[in-house]
Amino acid sequence: MKNIIYILLFCMSVVSCQSQTKKSESNRIVGGPCEGCEAIFEYGQKILTSTDTLPDFQNNEPKLKITGTVYKKDGKTPASNVILYIYHTNREGIYETKGNEKNWGKRHGFIRGWTKTDEIGQYTFFTFRPAAYPNRLEPEHIHMTIKESDKNEYYIDDIMFNDDSKLTNSIKQNLRNRAGSGIVELKVEDKILIAKRNIILGLNIPDYD
Repeated sequence: MKNIIYILLFCMSVVSCQSQTKKSESNRIVGGPCEGCEAIFEYGQKILTSTDTLPDFQNNEPKLKITGTVYKKDGKTPASNVILYIYHTNREGIYETKGNEKNWGKRHGFIRGWTKTDEIGQYTFFTFRPAAYPNRLEPEHIHMTIKESDKNEYYIDDIMFNDDSKLTNSIKQNLRNRAGSGIVELKVEDKILIAKRNIILGLNIPDYD
């Protein structure tokens, strides 16, 4: 009788450990910790499309069009219905606020936008080129966050500009290339800077299945 009890207790212990292991694995955070990534949900009642125009686009120069295709992990198959969130500084290098911002808008400022990729994985943002932080060494950059339907939100490499003098070789070599390189070459079309930033979901993203 004691042997049966021991066997039952042992089996219960194994099941419990397996259950805890599965729970632990299921709670893994894709991409690791990401302060402020939940701002991707702050679009409110806005109906997301594959194109968005950020605030103050008309009032700032140089104007910038960010476009690209989001691919699945194979790097070939377009990924539809992926939400992208971007934010950046104004032309003075400040995350500008108007005073009525809520949640992460208080830190990210009002120059931000959201898109959702179309059926062929494409997205477009119309904005303007940001300035670097005042009196600091970081290059000009645009923050990007991703949300897939079956995964938590995670950040990818910032968009940075290859012609930026602050984008040194040392900085380039230390980039993680999350979802691919964020360094873009700029072209000019109809007096607007064009930046193409393709994205490969899961590439160099920790704990991505």
